[in-house]
Amino acid sequence: MGYNRFHMSIFAVYKPKGITSHDIIYLVRKATGEKRVGHGGTLDPLASGVLVVAVGREFTKKLSVVVAKEKEYRAVIRLGLESTTDDEEGEKTRINDTLIPSLSEIEAVIKQFIGTISQMPPIYSALKVKGRSAYKYARAGKEIQLQPREVEIKSIEVISYIYPMLVIHVVTGPGVYIRSLAKDTGRSLGTGAYLADLERTRVGEFLKKDAIEISRLESTTAE
Repeated sequence: MGYNRFHMSIFAVYKPKGITSHDIIYLVRKATGEKRVGHGGTLDPLASGVLVVAVGREFTKKLSVVVAKEKEYRAVIRLGLESTTDDEEGEKTRINDTLIPSLSEIEAVIKQFIGTISQMPPIYSALKVKGRSAYKYARAGKEIQLQPREVEIKSIEVISYIYPMLVIHVVTGPGVYIRSLAKDTGRSLGTGAYLADLERTRVGEFLKKDAIEISRLESTTAE
């Protein structure tokens, strides 16, 4: 039975672009028959990758430990523009598309973000403000004051760079917003930037190659 495959456990699902993290929870609930299902570390609808899911009270209690572990990302940053949401979804503003930084200039800038840094979360985020997600205030046109947070970025490596697209590999501690990293990188370069694409490839010991495809969840639901 499909119920027994995932019942009372903790595992990784590969979330595709275009659906929410909560959509994955809905599928797992249908596949297992369990109401007590949670996930560790929200992925935006435009992001893909490893989403850790827990089924049953014993395992949902462990999610806070999972979220506190290292995460790895493949991020595509678009230089020359900024976005109201800091990603592909928002309204774009041209900042400076005549300034084309060299690879050495980019590598020098991203080094300053490695280590323990102060990072401002995006206003379009699931971060709770007075019990409500920040993005709900933003979408309602209400101004909110977010506070910078101390986070750790363990490494950043340039995978490829052909202006205006910069592809990086990032290893982080908990609580890092890659959208904020993209925006801050663009501002430090003087070009502006936003996060064009994001894939999370690891959460702690949960790897992309071991993550369950959504099609398997859907087929289990149908059984």
